[in-house]
Amino acid sequence: MRLLHLADLHIGKIINNFSMIEDQRHILGQIKDLIKEYKPHCVILAGDIYDRSVPPAEAVDLLDMFLTDVLIELNTPVFAIAGNHDNSKRLHFGSKLLERTNFYIEGVFNGNIRKVKLKDEFGTVNFYLVPFADAEEVRDIFNNKDIKTLNDAMKCIVEKITEDFEEGERHVMITHGYVLGNEDLETCESEKNLVIGGTENVDLCLFDKFHYTALGHLHCPQKVGSDRVRYAGSPIKYSFSEERHKKSATLVDMDGEGNVSIKLLELKPVRDMRTIRGTLEELLNPGFYENTNRNDYIRAVLTDEGELIEPMAKLKQVYPNIMTMEIERENGIFNSSLISSKEISKKTPMELFKDFYKFYTNTEMSRFEVEIAEEIFNELKEGDI
Repeated sequence: MRLLHLADLHIGKIINNFSMIEDQRHILGQIKDLIKEYKPHCVILAGDIYDRSVPPAEAVDLLDMFLTDVLIELNTPVFAIAGNHDNSKRLHFGSKLLERTNFYIEGVFNGNIRKVKLKDEFGTVNFYLVPFADAEEVRDIFNNKDIKTLNDAMKCIVEKITEDFEEGERHVMITHGYVLGNEDLETCESEKNLVIGGTENVDLCLFDKFHYTALGHLHCPQKVGSDRVRYAGSPIKYSFSEERHKKSATLVDMDGEGNVSIKLLELKPVRDMRTIRGTLEELLNPGFYENTNRNDYIRAVLTDEGELIEPMAKLKQVYPNIMTMEIERENGIFNSSLISSKEISKKTPMELFKDFYKFYTNTEMSRFEVEIAEEIFNELKEGDI
């Protein structure tokens, strides 16, 4: 049995006011090419299909196009679940009807774990679709007051699934969460906490009876304990904490005994996400940026000590997709992300000036300085100067 494991598409994501939709369209095109080439028996989407509960129309259209191509043109079944970013009820709509196209999606956890069977030359593989649900939801559904954490919830779910395991068949779990073994896992800034307060870890040992566990949530492709439990990771970078990640789709080959072999299929973005560092003059020098993709998403770290005049505007002329700029000096690092005109419009001139002052001095304005600035702004408003 051959599986293509994906997760954390986050379709419709916006980073520093940049829509990632075209980047996602590009990468989904690559994934379709991989499906054509490697011909998996199914594609797994392990949660966080959309980036937010109410995705923009263009995100819905993009997912619709991708699924249509995979299900109809490539005739490949798709197994999908909701993650913590998704709106479970919206994703669940039409799930029974969509089975006819071999699209199996579980958005709402209702206690009845969906099991889908696929057959290969060795027999049956059972896929269990477990969407993300918090401990309170699972506790209420199972009427079990002992469920207090996500680990308690998953333990109860796994016990329910394994009660009906059929001898000699292979079993694949698809879920979304923070599964932890003995080793540290690589996390990043773009991953939203599963719970507010409390413990969100799920014990690796809970999945011992499954031949493969396809996980979503962490954005770095990695195994947990062994290749039998894996995170596919996000298909593109969603924060600068991921800039060293090598993004991929996870190809899983399972033999008749349930043993798995893994191949990470590299995904190449149309624009990378990377950090550049140096003085403003150095970063604007053609010798610095030649032979690089100036359209990449850029985090610029400036090392100048003196005063800078409109550094962001100058950098943007060379790096049109610069997302954020930092100034690194002896007394600290100051960050200036691009902000939208809508955000600017919500602030008073005085508030904007305070932000500007703090950015360049790394200190708050004194009461005396505020009084002088307010006096000047009032005179400007009245037309006295």
